[in-house]
Amino acid sequence: MILKLPTTPSFRLDNKTALIAGASSGIGLACAVALADAGAEVVLASRNIDALQKASDAIQLKGNSVEAVQLDIADTEAIELFFKNQKPFDILVNSAGMGRHSPSLETSTEDFDKVMDVNLRGAYFLTQAVARGLIKAKKPGSLINISSQMGHVGGVDRAVYSASKHAVEGFTKAMAIEWGGYQIRVNTICPTFIRTALTQSTFDNPERKKWIEEKIKLGRAGEVEDIMGAVVFLASEASGMITGSALMIDGGWTAD
Repeated sequence: MILKLPTTPSFRLDNKTALIAGASSGIGLACAVALADAGAEVVLASRNIDALQKASDAIQLKGNSVEAVQLDIADTEAIELFFKNQKPFDILVNSAGMGRHSPSLETSTEDFDKVMDVNLRGAYFLTQAVARGLIKAKKPGSLINISSQMGHVGGVDRAVYSASKHAVEGFTKAMAIEWGGYQIRVNTICPTFIRTALTQSTFDNPERKKWIEEKIKLGRAGEVEDIMGAVVFLASEASGMITGSALMIDGGWTAD
């Protein structure tokens, strides 16, 4: 008798539709490319429609299915309007984020509110909207928020940013508990410092660069490509038993 072997789950995303917020550049764009390459139909969302259109055009040139929509996730009314007549998304990747870094003794209420409006409030209600669509359609789904290693530790001049990401980790676990019965999985990806246009000023600071390199055990900063495999994994059936979890992509930062 031939031994019956287990079947490797598929990492393919064919016939799936994915919404990627914050998709015009950086981590969000990389996630969109990865999901499209895995077969998903991707809908790119961002405030910056010009940059978004360029990203959409580049993905389309690869022969992938892509659509671009202007959406500010800090505007909950805009989220509600967008989803009013929207077909359900099988996958959400929310990479929209904001950082206004300063010593905690100097934090202004304006900076606090701006960060929380995007990183917490926007992330929460966007995730809620996608889940509502799935539940109404009686479909399973995978909802992924790009969080941060700062959702698990603290950092210099990052009290507000860290607070927002700790909150994302909290609502992710709660939503995973509530929506598990609907077969909706909710997880986060927690990167370390990733080289993008938005983080370049941090790397340009010799003191900060030294701090980063000392904390990352692998001895290098992250690149957007380091996120791409992880997002396909969490979006696919290969991670079918994973929910309420944080996937650390931090080069060992949080290991000690």
